[in-house]
Amino acid sequence: MSDYANQRKVIKASPQRCFDMVSDVEKLSEWTNDIKEVKVLVRDDSNRPGDVSFRAAAMGRSTNYTLRYSYGSNPLRISWRLVESDLIQRMNGNYEFHPSGENGEATEVIYDLDVDLLVRLPGFVKRRAESKIVHAAVDDLKERLEASE
Repeated sequence: MSDYANQRKVIKASPQRCFDMVSDVEKLSEWTNDIKEVKVLVRDDSNRPGDVSFRAAAMGRSTNYTLRYSYGSNPLRISWRLVESDLIQRMNGNYEFHPSGENGEATEVIYDLDVDLLVRLPGFVKRRAESKIVHAAVDDLKERLEASE
């Protein structure tokens, strides 16, 4: 059974700035504590990350996984799907960035994540992990972008 997380939040930064921050995967570890190592394996024709290998902290251990990124332009969108992992069976997710505010000076960030682990975990452990992932994906992104304004 897979677990699904969704969050919406308004960030005081342009959609393009949000998109640029999230798509700069080599710098994810600067604002996401659990990401320990990132390596871009393949880039697309626009030189954006395509296949990306990660080493991350997960439930008291280290996990390795590779994601395949794809991009949309209307709205600005970044999505990914799992290519391989030692702990995750399936992972699909995306960010969408929509202009918000009077002059589009802010962005409504929509984050979706659908994960299926190879191991079964108690519900409270899953909820704690989900909360931590969503916090890093949205709240830490907001904090990083708004602090650098």
